[in-house]
Amino acid sequence: MRKKATQEEIAGQSLELSLLLHAGVGTGEALSLLAEEWGGEVLEVLAERVEAGAALSAALRESGAFPAYVCGLVETGERTGRTEQALAALSRYYEGRMRLGRQLKKAVLYPAVMLGLMLVVIGVLLVKVLPIFDSVYATLGSRLSGAAGGLLALGRWLERSMPALWTILALLAVAAAACAVCEPVRAVLLAVWHRRFGDRGVSRKLNDARLAQALAMGMAGGLPLEETLELCAGLLEGGARARCQECRRRLEGGERLSGALSGSGLLPPRSCRLLELGQRGGAGDRAMEKIAGDLMEEGEEALEAVAGRVEPALVLVCSLLVGLILLSVMLPLMNIMAAIG
Repeated sequence: MRKKATQEEIAGQSLELSLLLHAGVGTGEALSLLAEEWGGEVLEVLAERVEAGAALSAALRESGAFPAYVCGLVETGERTGRTEQALAALSRYYEGRMRLGRQLKKAVLYPAVMLGLMLVVIGVLLVKVLPIFDSVYATLGSRLSGAAGGLLALGRWLERSMPALWTILALLAVAAAACAVCEPVRAVLLAVWHRRFGDRGVSRKLNDARLAQALAMGMAGGLPLEETLELCAGLLEGGARARCQECRRRLEGGERLSGALSGSGLLPPRSCRLLELGQRGGAGDRAMEKIAGDLMEEGEEALEAVAGRVEPALVLVCSLLVGLILLSVMLPLMNIMAAIG
């Protein structure tokens, strides 16, 4: 199996290819130049296939090294005579994906490390500190009870289960490493995630932005709307694809584009109103480009907001747990010391 192209490679190669096409260089020759710069077998094979007469989108799809979104958007650009613009749009899209990825790593790494340290602190409190308090209570003629007693029992259970817990942690670490280095395993997990959660929340916003971008490409190139939607359906999965098919049925039934998009749930009502105004003014393609940019920006902001909520949530939960443990032990001890005094 050929190595999948990374987001950095897709962004850089798409940008350079669009610039070469803008300069009048043929697609096959441009791919040969990219192969000399980037290296790798894939670009050389692409250049050979295109020189032999294959379309760029078909060559990309046959290589198996590029995501369906790349192949579909390039095909849309070819069908509309806007291959150069499609490649530039791909470059911007994947540059945004890389930027979001870096932001997510920064936003998640610190909370993840902090969560691990807090779990270690909580484990030490339960396994090592609470038994000491229990011994102190025993010398005073009492025992830990209530919430403190439950936490003490939990700590003893954790101590007995420590070998099994370490084994589970080791297996999880191995599984995480396998996902990081093994493409088939990662692909299966991503496919499962997309089926269950790939069309909700932030993913739904990003799907809408990708759809609007492809629609803008098709509308600017004069491609029939039904055909554009068919191409868009190939870029999406699950519920998003079903919405594309529903929108196409509505269009074939004579409904206006803005109404079909709104009724099928493909785009938010606000975006559909903007599109309708643009169509009335004869600028539907520019309105769709504006919608695509706005939706992508909203998706990125939503993703950043989700990542930004992780850290304070972890701090709050861990602080409450540590405070609960300490209070459940210290309050009874204070009562006993007051009674003795």
